[in-house]
Amino acid sequence: MDARVLDGKVALVTGGSRGIGRAVAERLGRDGATVAVAYARDETAADEVVARIRAGGGRAFPLRAELGRHGDAAALWAAFDAAAERHAAAAGVDVLVNNAAIGRSPDLASLTEDDFDHVFAVNVRAPFFIVKEGLSRLRDGGRIINVSSGVTRIAMPEIIAYSATKGALDTFTLTLAKQLGPRGITVNSVAPGITDTDTNAGWLRGNPEAEAAAASLATLGRVGQPEDIAGVVAFLASDDARWVTGRVIDATGGAGL
Repeated sequence: MDARVLDGKVALVTGGSRGIGRAVAERLGRDGATVAVAYARDETAADEVVARIRAGGGRAFPLRAELGRHGDAAALWAAFDAAAERHAAAAGVDVLVNNAAIGRSPDLASLTEDDFDHVFAVNVRAPFFIVKEGLSRLRDGGRIINVSSGVTRIAMPEIIAYSATKGALDTFTLTLAKQLGPRGITVNSVAPGITDTDTNAGWLRGNPEAEAAAASLATLGRVGQPEDIAGVVAFLASDDARWVTGRVIDATGGAGL
């Protein structure tokens, strides 16, 4: 894609301070969007992302938004409205990336009801109500991109509840695409495989055996990088993807083929 293809657009990326969300925020910023970098607790990391986007000539602002509680979506949008008045050229949002998620959950034997409620609150309820509360702000012709996971087609019993949340998110994507099609708004999921992020750092980084095992799962023969996923999101955010909606885009490097 040509540089600055998102000039004049406003993007909101949840979980934008690290990992895949950070790479997505920085990529959309390089492509010309004004990026709201939403984060839960790590203000320093969010500020670093904003600084990197601005250093590259882009526009961005941090947005504190802790998800997983009732009222979290309304609070996020209230904070967005207040910040956008200062940082964005126009009200509203063009690209919404629902990336924030709890990355792990116990297996079935160890899972508690509290574990189940928490992972669904962050991974499913939050994006559902972020979209619901944001529809009046989302401009016609906009983009909603939900970050799903390859575990919706590759069984991993050790993270069964997490996998179920991503299946729910994909169904949400499909149904929402049908509802918002008349407004020209596309809705798609991106499904990464094993990716070198802070969430996986504890077992992956500095462990050659684990890295080799993870790489062997992908047909392309390596562990995914956050920038790999950001490139797919950037495509879906662009006008080049205007005729793609209701789809799950596999970004696992061909895992499980």
